[in-house]
Amino acid sequence: MSPALLHAWLAGRSLARGVPAPEADRGGYRVDTGSDSEHCRWVFAAPSPNLSALAREIDQPGRLIKLCGKDEALRELLPDSWQLHALAFFMQSGSWPAARALPPGYRCETSVVGSVAHVAVFGDDGSLAASGYAAETGAAFVFDRIVTAPSHRRKGLGAGVMAALRATRTRPDVPELLVATDEGRCLYQRLGWRVLSPYATAEFAA
Repeated sequence: MSPALLHAWLAGRSLARGVPAPEADRGGYRVDTGSDSEHCRWVFAAPSPNLSALAREIDQPGRLIKLCGKDEALRELLPDSWQLHALAFFMQSGSWPAARALPPGYRCETSVVGSVAHVAVFGDDGSLAASGYAAETGAAFVFDRIVTAPSHRRKGLGAGVMAALRATRTRPDVPELLVATDEGRCLYQRLGWRVLSPYATAEFAA
Protein backbone atom coordinates (compact mmCIF):
# COMPACT_ATOMS: atom_id res chain seq x y z
CA MET A 1 0.00 0.00 0.00
CA SER A 2 1.39 3.41 -0.94
CA PRO A 3 1.95 5.58 2.15
CA ALA A 4 1.11 8.65 0.05
CA LEU A 5 -2.23 7.17 -1.01
CA LEU A 6 -2.99 6.14 2.57
CA HIS A 7 -2.26 9.66 3.78
CA ALA A 8 -4.47 11.12 1.05
CA TRP A 9 -7.38 8.96 2.23
CA LEU A 10 -6.79 9.77 5.89
CA ALA A 11 -6.64 13.51 5.18
CA GLY A 12 -9.91 13.34 3.25
CA ARG A 13 -11.59 11.23 5.92
CA SER A 14 -10.50 13.66 8.64
CA LEU A 15 -11.89 16.55 6.61
CA ALA A 16 -15.20 14.75 6.06
CA ARG A 17 -15.57 14.01 9.78
CA GLY A 18 -14.26 17.28 11.17
CA VAL A 19 -11.41 15.68 13.11
CA PRO A 20 -7.72 16.69 13.15
CA ALA A 21 -5.61 15.94 10.11
CA PRO A 22 -3.33 12.88 10.26
CA GLU A 23 0.18 13.37 11.58
CA ALA A 24 3.23 11.26 10.79
CA ASP A 25 4.10 9.10 13.81
CA ARG A 26 6.31 6.00 14.23
CA GLY A 27 6.38 5.23 10.53
CA GLY A 28 2.60 5.47 10.23
CA TYR A 29 -0.02 8.15 10.80
CA ARG A 30 -1.84 9.17 13.96
CA VAL A 31 -5.33 10.68 13.97
CA ASP A 32 -6.72 12.10 17.22
CA THR A 33 -10.37 11.21 16.69
CA GLY A 34 -11.50 12.17 20.20
CA SER A 35 -14.90 10.44 20.20
CA ASP A 36 -16.55 8.76 23.16
CA SER A 37 -15.48 5.32 21.93
CA GLU A 38 -12.15 6.17 20.29
CA HIS A 39 -9.45 8.48 21.60
CA CYS A 40 -7.06 8.06 18.68
CA ARG A 41 -5.87 5.69 15.98
CA TRP A 42 -2.58 4.84 14.32
CA VAL A 43 -2.62 3.66 10.73
CA PHE A 44 0.24 1.84 9.01
CA ALA A 45 0.71 1.21 5.29
CA ALA A 46 2.72 -1.97 5.95
CA PRO A 47 3.83 -4.19 8.87
CA SER A 48 6.54 -2.56 10.95
CA PRO A 49 8.50 -3.17 14.17
CA ASN A 50 7.30 0.30 15.18
CA LEU A 51 3.75 -1.02 15.20
CA SER A 52 4.68 -3.79 17.64
CA ALA A 53 6.55 -1.38 19.90
CA LEU A 54 3.58 0.99 19.93
CA ALA A 55 1.15 -1.80 20.84
CA ARG A 56 3.31 -2.81 23.80
CA GLU A 57 3.21 0.76 25.13
CA ILE A 58 -0.57 1.18 24.99
CA ASP A 59 -2.45 0.22 28.15
CA GLN A 60 -5.79 2.02 27.77
CA PRO A 61 -8.87 1.28 25.64
CA GLY A 62 -9.93 3.57 22.84
CA ARG A 63 -6.51 3.43 21.15
CA LEU A 64 -6.78 1.64 17.81
CA ILE A 65 -4.08 0.34 15.51
CA LYS A 66 -4.89 -0.20 11.85
CA LEU A 67 -2.87 -1.87 9.11
CA CYS A 68 -3.21 -2.10 5.36
CA GLY A 69 -2.98 -5.87 5.43
CA LYS A 70 -4.76 -9.03 6.51
CA ASP A 71 -5.91 -9.82 10.03
CA GLU A 72 -3.20 -12.44 10.36
CA ALA A 73 -0.45 -9.93 9.56
CA LEU A 74 -1.70 -7.52 12.24
CA ARG A 75 -2.32 -10.26 14.82
CA GLU A 76 1.31 -11.41 14.57
CA LEU A 77 2.53 -7.95 15.57
CA LEU A 78 0.33 -7.52 18.66
CA PRO A 79 0.38 -8.69 22.29
CA ASP A 80 -2.37 -11.06 23.40
CA SER A 81 -4.20 -8.16 25.11
CA TRP A 82 -5.35 -6.83 21.73
CA GLN A 83 -8.55 -7.85 19.91
CA LEU A 84 -9.24 -7.66 16.19
CA HIS A 85 -12.25 -5.90 14.69
CA ALA A 86 -14.03 -6.99 11.52
CA LEU A 87 -11.81 -6.79 8.46
CA ALA A 88 -12.44 -3.91 6.04
CA PHE A 89 -11.09 -3.11 2.57
CA PHE A 90 -9.22 -0.15 1.13
CA MET A 91 -10.64 0.58 -2.34
CA GLN A 92 -10.12 2.85 -5.35
CA SER A 93 -12.58 3.59 -8.11
CA GLY A 94 -12.20 2.48 -11.71
CA SER A 95 -14.73 3.01 -14.47
CA TRP A 96 -18.17 4.07 -13.24
CA PRO A 97 -21.43 2.85 -14.79
CA ALA A 98 -23.93 5.40 -16.03
CA ALA A 99 -25.84 7.00 -13.16
CA ARG A 100 -29.39 5.72 -12.68
CA ALA A 101 -32.36 7.71 -11.45
CA LEU A 102 -33.64 7.00 -7.95
CA PRO A 103 -36.72 4.77 -7.71
CA PRO A 104 -40.10 6.52 -7.60
CA GLY A 105 -40.95 7.91 -4.19
CA TYR A 106 -37.44 9.03 -3.29
CA ARG A 107 -35.79 12.44 -3.45
CA CYS A 108 -32.16 13.44 -3.10
CA GLU A 109 -30.71 16.53 -1.42
CA THR A 110 -27.07 17.58 -1.82
CA SER A 111 -25.22 20.19 0.21
CA VAL A 112 -21.59 21.30 -0.06
CA VAL A 113 -19.81 23.22 2.68
CA GLY A 114 -16.26 24.10 1.81
CA SER A 115 -14.67 20.89 0.52
CA VAL A 116 -17.18 18.53 2.16
CA ALA A 117 -20.31 17.25 0.40
CA HIS A 118 -23.31 15.61 2.07
CA VAL A 119 -26.05 13.71 0.26
CA ALA A 120 -29.32 12.60 1.85
CA VAL A 121 -32.02 10.50 0.19
CA PHE A 122 -35.51 10.69 1.68
CA GLY A 123 -38.50 8.39 1.27
CA ASP A 124 -41.96 9.66 0.41
CA ASP A 125 -42.79 9.67 4.13
CA GLY A 126 -39.90 12.05 4.83
CA SER A 127 -37.73 9.45 6.53
CA LEU A 128 -33.99 9.34 5.85
CA ALA A 129 -33.42 6.35 3.55
CA ALA A 130 -29.73 6.74 2.65
CA SER A 131 -26.90 9.21 3.09
CA GLY A 132 -23.21 9.76 2.63
CA TYR A 133 -20.34 12.22 2.73
CA ALA A 134 -17.35 13.03 0.57
CA ALA A 135 -14.35 15.31 0.96
CA GLU A 136 -12.12 16.66 -1.78
CA THR A 137 -8.48 17.57 -1.25
CA GLY A 138 -5.63 18.26 -3.60
CA ALA A 139 -4.66 14.58 -3.40
CA ALA A 140 -7.93 12.59 -3.33
CA PHE A 141 -11.71 12.55 -3.45
CA VAL A 142 -12.76 10.50 -0.42
CA PHE A 143 -16.17 8.89 0.09
CA ASP A 144 -17.21 8.33 3.70
CA ARG A 145 -20.12 6.93 5.73
CA ILE A 146 -22.27 5.67 2.86
CA VAL A 147 -25.30 4.24 4.69
CA THR A 148 -28.67 2.86 3.58
CA ALA A 149 -31.40 2.20 6.15
CA PRO A 150 -32.24 -1.53 6.36
CA SER A 151 -35.81 -1.11 5.13
CA HIS A 152 -34.62 0.73 2.00
CA ARG A 153 -31.81 -1.57 0.86
CA ARG A 154 -31.50 -3.31 -2.52
CA LYS A 155 -33.16 -0.42 -4.35
CA GLY A 156 -30.06 1.26 -5.74
CA LEU A 157 -30.05 4.05 -3.17
CA GLY A 158 -26.41 3.52 -2.20
CA ALA A 159 -25.36 3.84 -5.82
CA GLY A 160 -27.52 6.96 -6.06
CA VAL A 161 -25.77 8.52 -3.07
CA MET A 162 -22.38 7.72 -4.58
CA ALA A 163 -23.34 9.27 -7.93
CA ALA A 164 -24.66 12.43 -6.29
CA LEU A 165 -21.51 12.81 -4.21
CA ARG A 166 -19.31 12.24 -7.24
CA ALA A 167 -21.17 14.97 -9.12
CA THR A 168 -19.73 17.51 -6.65
CA ARG A 169 -16.13 16.80 -7.71
CA THR A 170 -14.09 19.69 -9.05
CA ARG A 171 -10.79 17.82 -9.61
CA PRO A 172 -11.15 14.87 -11.99
CA ASP A 173 -7.41 14.17 -11.83
CA VAL A 174 -7.26 12.90 -8.23
CA PRO A 175 -8.01 9.29 -7.17
CA GLU A 176 -11.35 8.35 -5.61
CA LEU A 177 -10.87 6.39 -2.39
CA LEU A 178 -12.86 4.75 0.41
CA VAL A 179 -12.69 2.04 3.04
CA ALA A 180 -15.53 -0.48 2.89
CA THR A 181 -16.94 -3.15 5.14
CA ASP A 182 -17.13 -6.64 3.69
CA GLU A 183 -20.81 -6.05 2.91
CA GLY A 184 -20.18 -2.65 1.34
CA ARG A 185 -17.37 -4.03 -0.79
CA CYS A 186 -19.93 -5.90 -2.91
CA LEU A 187 -21.76 -2.66 -3.77
CA TYR A 188 -18.59 -0.82 -4.69
CA GLN A 189 -17.26 -3.65 -6.81
CA ARG A 190 -20.50 -3.57 -8.81
CA LEU A 191 -19.79 0.13 -9.36
CA GLY A 192 -16.35 -0.62 -10.78
CA TRP A 193 -14.23 -0.19 -7.65
CA ARG A 194 -11.25 -2.43 -6.92
CA VAL A 195 -9.65 -3.56 -3.67
CA LEU A 196 -6.18 -2.16 -3.09
CA SER A 197 -5.61 -3.82 0.28
CA PRO A 198 -7.36 -5.49 3.20
CA TYR A 199 -7.63 -3.09 6.13
CA ALA A 200 -7.22 -4.69 9.55
CA THR A 201 -8.06 -3.07 12.88
CA ALA A 202 -7.20 -3.97 16.47
CA GLU A 203 -7.94 -2.40 19.84
CA PHE A 204 -6.39 -2.78 23.28
CA ALA A 205 -8.93 -4.76 25.26
CA ALA A 206 -7.36 -5.83 28.56
